[in-house]
Amino acid sequence: MARPRKPAGRRIGLALAGGGPEGAVYEIGALRALEEALGGVDFNDLDVYVGVSAGSFIASCLANGLTPTQLVRAIVKHEPGQHPFVPKTFFTPAYWELAKRAFKVPWLLTEAIWGAAQRPGDLTLRESLTRLAEALPVGIFDNEPIRRYLEQIFSIPGRTDDFRQLKHQLIVVATDLGSGREIRFGEPAWDHVPISTAVEASTAVPGVYPPVLVDGCYCVDGVLLKTLHASVALEHGAELLLCVNPVVPVDTRAAVEAGTMRRGILIERGLPTTLNQTFRTLVHSRLELGMARYRAVFPKADVVLFEPERDEYGMFFTSIFSFSARRAVCELGYRVTRRDLLRRRRELAPLLKRHGVRLRLDVLEDDSRDVWAGAGLPPGTGGAVTESLERAVARLEALTGTLRMRVRSPRARPQAAAAAGARPAARRRSRTAASPRRDSAPDTRTAGAAASE
Repeated sequence: MARPRKPAGRRIGLALAGGGPEGAVYEIGALRALEEALGGVDFNDLDVYVGVSAGSFIASCLANGLTPTQLVRAIVKHEPGQHPFVPKTFFTPAYWELAKRAFKVPWLLTEAIWGAAQRPGDLTLRESLTRLAEALPVGIFDNEPIRRYLEQIFSIPGRTDDFRQLKHQLIVVATDLGSGREIRFGEPAWDHVPISTAVEASTAVPGVYPPVLVDGCYCVDGVLLKTLHASVALEHGAELLLCVNPVVPVDTRAAVEAGTMRRGILIERGLPTTLNQTFRTLVHSRLELGMARYRAVFPKADVVLFEPERDEYGMFFTSIFSFSARRAVCELGYRVTRRDLLRRRRELAPLLKRHGVRLRLDVLEDDSRDVWAGAGLPPGTGGAVTESLERAVARLEALTGTLRMRVRSPRARPQAAAAAGARPAARRRSRTAASPRRDSAPDTRTAGAAASE
C-alpha cells in the first residue's frame, strides 16, 4: 500500500543501533528526552525507521504507534493491553538447542576415539576430540520469546505485524549467515516476513541467540555488517536523520588516574567483560569511520548522532537483570541526551530549524524535569534509582574487591568532571554529520565529523 509522505524538505528519519536489552532501555530514555525537546517531531509519524539488533525492537514499536512515553512506562509498570518489558523475554535459556547439542556429545566422543584408533599415524586422540566443538550450542538463549512478545503487542487493534500495513516505512536489518550479506526486512522481496520474525532475526547475536531461519536464509544480528545502517534511511530520502547509539566502549583512564578505579578492572572481571569491551570497541571504531563519507554521498542530509560518553560507567557496569538497574539505564539515557542537546544548542538549533523542528530550550533548561514524572508516573518512581544502582555496584565491589568507582548522580557529576579535567573533543559523545550551513558557519568540531554507519 502507498505510504503518505511529508512535504519535501521535511522528511525525517530515525536510525537505532543495538546494544542488547540495556541498549534498548537506554534508547527508550534517550527517545523520551528527544520527544520532549524537539518541537515538531512526532516519533510515531516519521518518514522512515531503521533498526538493527535491539534498535529494531524499539523502531518496530515506534512505527506501530507506541510512543516513547508508553515505552518508558512499560519499563516500570504493566499497563492494561500491554506486556511487561522484563528480562526473561530476552534471557530465556535455549533449552532445546542446549539439549540437542548435549545429546550429540556421546556420539561425537565415540567417533573421535574410533577415528584415532583407526588412523593412529594420521590423527592423534587430541586432534580427533576437536570434533566435540560441534556440541557447542550456537546460542545459549532462546529468541522465540522475543518474537512472541512482539507478535502479541502488534496484534492489538490499530497495530500490525505486517510491514506492508504500516503507515510509514520500517526497515529491520539482519545478516544472512550463509552469504555474509545484508537483508533488509520491510523492503520489497522481504516485506512479507512478519515484523516480529524480522526483529527476532535482527537480534540474533551469534553465540547468544541461535540464527533464525527465514525463507531459506539463516539470519543473525545486522550489527555484524554495520552499526546503525544509517545509510538505509538516507537512501529512502531522509533529509534529517536522528541516530541513537548506546554501544560505546568504556574509558577507565580518568578514573584510574583519579584513584577511584583499579587498573585492570576489565580483565579482573573475567571473559564476559573483556568480550563486551572488545565488541564495543570494534563496533564504535567502525561507527566513527562509517559516515565520514555522508557529506559527499548525501550532501542535502543532516545526520545527528546521540550516544553516551565513555565514562558513563552506569551504562557498562550494570546488570539489566536488576529492575532498579533497568530504571537507572533509562534515566541515564534521558539525562545524557538532555544534557547533550543543551550543550550543543547553538549548533543544533539552526540545523533543526531548516527541517521545521524547534529546539525547546525552555524544556532543556528546566532542571525539575524527570523521565518518570514526564511519562505520567507517580513522583519518586525514579527518585531512588541512582541510589539503588550505587548500592548494587557497592555490593559488586564487596564481592570482587576491584571496583571502587561509584555510579555518579547528576548532582555529583560536575565535581567529578572538574576532578578528571576537561575531555578532549575526540571523546565527546555526540557528533553531527551535516551538509554545509546556509545560515551559519560550519562547526569544524562536529560538522562533517565521523558519525555512525
